[in-house]
Amino acid sequence: MTPVMDATEVLSLVPPVPESIEDLGISSSAIEQLVLKHLYFHGELLGREMAHNLGLQFSLIDPVLENLKRQHHVGLKKSMGMGNASGVFALTESGRNLTREGLENNQYAGPVPVPLEQYSEFVRKQRLAENWLTEEALDRAFKHLVVADDILEQLGPAVNSNKSFLIYGQPGNGKTALAESFLNLESAPIYMPYAIECQGNIVQLYDPIYHKKIEPAEASKSAVANVTEFDGRWFKCRRPFIITGGELTLDMLDLSYNKVSKVYDAPFQLKANNGIYLIDDFGRQRATPAEVLNRWIVPMERRVDYLTFQTGGKMTVPFEAFLVFSTNLRPDQLGDEAFLRRIQYKMFLRSPDAQEFIHIFRRFAESRGLECPAGLAEGFVQKHYVDGSKRLRRCHPRDVISHAIDVIHFKRLPLTLTEKLLDRAFRSCFVESAEMID
Repeated sequence: MTPVMDATEVLSLVPPVPESIEDLGISSSAIEQLVLKHLYFHGELLGREMAHNLGLQFSLIDPVLENLKRQHHVGLKKSMGMGNASGVFALTESGRNLTREGLENNQYAGPVPVPLEQYSEFVRKQRLAENWLTEEALDRAFKHLVVADDILEQLGPAVNSNKSFLIYGQPGNGKTALAESFLNLESAPIYMPYAIECQGNIVQLYDPIYHKKIEPAEASKSAVANVTEFDGRWFKCRRPFIITGGELTLDMLDLSYNKVSKVYDAPFQLKANNGIYLIDDFGRQRATPAEVLNRWIVPMERRVDYLTFQTGGKMTVPFEAFLVFSTNLRPDQLGDEAFLRRIQYKMFLRSPDAQEFIHIFRRFAESRGLECPAGLAEGFVQKHYVDGSKRLRRCHPRDVISHAIDVIHFKRLPLTLTEKLLDRAFRSCFVESAEMID
């Protein structure tokens, strides 16, 4: 088993720069095919540009280019007199014909893929260490929210364990906002490959929607020598945070094959490795809760997942994502006790009490530059929630104050909340009861 590193070791962990083709774990013929494809799609490239596009040092592709030149598949159009690195290369007619044959297999033309074995080993090395989370770090991550101590006390052990977690409660109480705040937790950045290779298949992993790159400092690289601080087939990023909701189907949790490019796209949980995967609105998917949870039984228990190629072949990949379920349904609506036992941690996110609500109200008003006179929030809660028998929800201060701001802008009023303004905003936020409509 790959040992889990402590925080200091994770910070110093980087994918080493390959010194030879053997270090890549990819055949030289596969490198040749990628060189040809890059030239095919770009028309012509400087040698060092090609190496950069492939994520390699030029020294690794220099012999590949020389071999392609000897076979008259690639030609040197011009040179700056500093070797092949500064030469401009283009395909010959035979090179174009050979590339078209290669495109029949797949049209991938990105950085050299990382073999599955290398990827799996590095994912496990980047696993968060035991007891990585402190109470102080948790407080800092949630300081932008009004969260009671009892909630943080439940959150801490669950997040620190990195095991599966169910958050349930009434709508509007901030379950999604709570889960999204995990992003604020301080942890070391990670490295992910642009693509991985398995059984001759290429799986694209990089997704700009979910993977926020951390670009290396200019001083750490040399464009001429194409020297970087880590393997260029990988990119450095924040730990990913991926959310899917009611639109999720079971098909989205397996490899997606593009019939045109003949390249696979990684499923959400693979893109979320070493990060967080939130399944929001759990129980509202087209598949039943049992079907969705059954899909996660093996990954949650064994920390591995099995994905299927269209040919029927399987690939075994690491599952190192913190899996979080969020639902408005009662747990007994999701499944029985045995079903729910498979999710390690559960937390009921209760509605706020009056003091929490008032604190949220004042903080939101302040964040929007509004003056909130003393006693106004207390009077608002008494009138509409205590006397009006309406249940408190954490989202209500934001919703009501946002409506009040719309009225202020329309009426050109001062940036000050009043009872009359809040009454009007409240009425526009919520539907009337059936008795009042009748």
